[in-house]
Amino acid sequence: MVRKRRDGSLADAVTWIEVPSGSDFPVENLPVGVVRVGGRTRVATRVGDRVIPIGDVVDDPMFEAPTANAFLAAGPSTWSEVRDRLAAWVADPANERPLTPVDEVEVLLPISIGDFVDFYSSIHHATRVGRLFRPDAEPLLPNWRHLPIGYHGRAGTIVVSGTPVARPSGLRAGPDGGVARGPSRQLDYEAEVGFVVGVGSDPVSPVRPDAADRHVFGAVLVNDWSARDIQSFEYQPLGPFLGKSFATTISPWIVPLAALERYRTAPPHQDPVPDPALVDPGDGAISLQVEAAINGTTVCRADLADLYWTFAQQYAHLTSNGASTRTGDLFATGTVSGPGDGASACLLESTDRGARPVRLDDGTARSWLADGDEVVLRAWAGGLDAPRIGFGSATGRIVG
Repeated sequence: MVRKRRDGSLADAVTWIEVPSGSDFPVENLPVGVVRVGGRTRVATRVGDRVIPIGDVVDDPMFEAPTANAFLAAGPSTWSEVRDRLAAWVADPANERPLTPVDEVEVLLPISIGDFVDFYSSIHHATRVGRLFRPDAEPLLPNWRHLPIGYHGRAGTIVVSGTPVARPSGLRAGPDGGVARGPSRQLDYEAEVGFVVGVGSDPVSPVRPDAADRHVFGAVLVNDWSARDIQSFEYQPLGPFLGKSFATTISPWIVPLAALERYRTAPPHQDPVPDPALVDPGDGAISLQVEAAINGTTVCRADLADLYWTFAQQYAHLTSNGASTRTGDLFATGTVSGPGDGASACLLESTDRGARPVRLDDGTARSWLADGDEVVLRAWAGGLDAPRIGFGSATGRIVG
């Protein structure tokens, strides 16, 4: 029998698997990913540094698939049942056996992604960017506090952590008012968190924020790489396009909402009160520490709970016009910047659009990313008097 707290999280979780101190993947996490091991592609979970094919615990063909989509589509009751069975299996000493180390498997993109939506939910990010681009005007446009602003991205260029990121080329503003084509000179990262749809929504059936948990399975880290010079030349009047569509990196392990339940908290005060279809009546925010590093130097620390719009409000908004969602759809928060300079989650902000380069530990400086730079995103909840529930990393290296 698996004991649970009132919030649904695992209580008194134990395991015979050795979990290193400070690991992102204690038994309370039980993320879902896809690995290639022994010539087979399998849906798996992870405890500490060990990988467990879920099909070895739960005999069901959906865990022998090349993606986790079938499991995610099975819905909340199945998610909970499988989670409980995994927790019981790793707690029972009778099951003790050698398990495959994570560094001996190939970790793959965990889902087949049909649609990708990226939001713009940090009021701190939106305010700083507004001041950079409209210094003599109100930084927030009139609609910003009324709905989560977003755009549709390219699902086909989402890649798993560790995939090299090629510097994009495109049209950008040239000297003397001209236009030039060439490699981006203002390549940037964006530290974000993405949410994965498990059970899709029906057409013309909007989902209210308090029902989002019935549809959203879990979360990943997202780096929505941005070519700022290409983006700034093209984005008016229809928004981001080629400046963002060349690559988006996600972390390989989907952390279930169930693992993050005890870290839910009240969102920031919203003024004006949102439209009734967007009111989040509960603890829709998640206290999640998000960190970005360039070549080993930490350049950002922010808290997901500082976002103005919660993931539930984002999901409600993207369905509010009757649009449907499908299993595997991914929607991201947008840059998770918080208050203070150290919480600027992209170089556009932290360098004032390139005017104030950031210093790295090796003595070099960056206004924008250089070829060879490696950006690593990490995130975790808890870690003091509660289990550390982490995401591993979303890593990408720039190649010319």
